[in-house]
Amino acid sequence: MNPQDLTHFATLLKARTGIEVDAQKDYLVQSRLATIAGTAGHESVDDLLRAIRTAPDERVLEAAIDAMTTNETLFFRDQTPFDHLRKIVLEPARRKGGTVRIWSAACSTGQEPYSIAMLWEEVAHHLPGVRLEIMATDYSNACLTKARAGIYSAFEVQRGLPVQKLMKHFEPDGPNWRVKDNLRQSITWRRHNLLDNPAAMGRFDVIFCRNVLIYFDRATRSKVFDNLNGQLKDDGYLILGASENVMGVTERFRGDASSPGLYVKTGLAAPMPRAVGA
Repeated sequence: MNPQDLTHFATLLKARTGIEVDAQKDYLVQSRLATIAGTAGHESVDDLLRAIRTAPDERVLEAAIDAMTTNETLFFRDQTPFDHLRKIVLEPARRKGGTVRIWSAACSTGQEPYSIAMLWEEVAHHLPGVRLEIMATDYSNACLTKARAGIYSAFEVQRGLPVQKLMKHFEPDGPNWRVKDNLRQSITWRRHNLLDNPAAMGRFDVIFCRNVLIYFDRATRSKVFDNLNGQLKDDGYLILGASENVMGVTERFRGDASSPGLYVKTGLAAPMPRAVGA
């Protein structure tokens, strides 16, 4: 792979999405862009990257960047964040009626927001008069198209989804499984770049931003944390991925060793959620 072409593409990718790739990750570029190269009429990824540098076509470039943002996901990925969420939504302050707003940032193909909606249905009978709103966002149009459709292969639903939840919340669709309509009603899908100002989306009780910050450098992570902080309610919670933390990046959030992956705003009195009786 031509280093000049790869460097040019990597610069564009970082500027638009914050994601970093270098020569050590050329295998990732090769695997993610192979289909894009063929669709755009190029014989190889090398030819695609050369064209992006020397004769850029915005539609092809956008498709290539979109492909690079697609990340691994599955239903109920890592159980701990969903244990945190169960405790949060059952807190007395959130049982008083009104709306609980949750942002699933970098939601990929939708397994996370659908998992949140399934968990809500399990606890909703404890929350009379409380509504749920899920804002699910991602940079990738392809991911959002799949997420909105709510159709998953047998392999995808077998990853992290207990059979009881599958039978309750999905219905057969040929060889695939489709999310039932009632589960989709609480979710709004929107394209959003984490580097952009999210103020128009309003403030949230809980923000999930998992397994995406690891692709950013420190300065970009700091900018994203600033954006998330502005959209989190003062008594809200930020949930990060298992391999992510705020240490050395931002002082806007603080965590607690007893609640790994869970953060509140620095300087505010919001306690970490503990087990709450139903």
